[in-house]
Amino acid sequence: MNRFANKTVLVTGGTSGIGLAAAQAYAAEGAHVIVTGRDEAGLEAARLALGPNARAFRNDAASLTGARELAAAVRDAGVRLDAVFINAGVAKLAPFEQVDEALWDVTFDTNVKGAYFQIQALLPVLNDGAAIVLNGSINAHIGMPTSSVYAASKAALISFAKTLSAELLPRGIRVNVVSPGPVKTPLYNKFGMDAAALAAAEESIRALVPLKRFATVEEIASTVLHLSAAESAFMVGTEVIVAGGMGQL
Repeated sequence: MNRFANKTVLVTGGTSGIGLAAAQAYAAEGAHVIVTGRDEAGLEAARLALGPNARAFRNDAASLTGARELAAAVRDAGVRLDAVFINAGVAKLAPFEQVDEALWDVTFDTNVKGAYFQIQALLPVLNDGAAIVLNGSINAHIGMPTSSVYAASKAALISFAKTLSAELLPRGIRVNVVSPGPVKTPLYNKFGMDAAALAAAEESIRALVPLKRFATVEEIASTVLHLSAAESAFMVGTEVIVAGGMGQL
C-alpha cells in the first residue's frame, strides 16, 4: 500500500518504541517523515533508518518554547503537515502516598501541557483535512495502582480528542486517540526499577492481559496509520483501545 505518498507526517518522540515504529510505517507507505526527540544520537539514528526523505528535530516535549520552535522549524522547512502523531510522553509510576510535586509536574508538563500547546503551535502548518493522533493509554480506564498521575494525564488526552475535534472540524482536521495496553518498549526500562523488580512488574502486568502478552510496537503503529489515513475519514474524536482485551474482558 502507498497511503501516504506525497504526504508529510510529524511524529513526536519518534526515535524509539511506538514512535519510531509509526515513523517507519509511515515512511514505508510513502510519507515524508519528521521525527522529534531529545537525544542527538537517537535522532540521527532514526533519520538514517527512515531514509533520505526524513528529517529529525531536537525538541523538548514539555516546553512551550520548544513547541513553538518545532512549528517554526516545520514552517522554515517549507512543508505542511498532513498527519501528526503526538507520541512523546513520560510514564512515571508511584504509590499515591509517594507522589510528589516533581512527578506530577513532569508528567503533566510533558503528557498534557506539552501535547496541547504543540498542537496549537502546529495549526498554521497543518493542511486542511489533516489528521492528528494522540497516544493515550488503557491506564486511563482501569484504575491500576501506582498509575494515578500517569492515568490522569492520559485521560486528559482522550478528552482533548473530542474537544479539539469539535473546534477544528471547520478545517476538516480530525483528532483521534490510540490507547495501547502494555507494549514492550524502552519506556518500561525508564521506571527506575532494578532488573528483578522490572521483571516482576512485567509479569504481573502480563497476567492482566487476556491475550497473556505485551503488544508489539508494530501492532500499535498499524492503528496509528489507520487513524491518520483516508480510510478512517469518518472517525472523529474517537478512542481506539489496543490492549489485548485488558480492561475490556
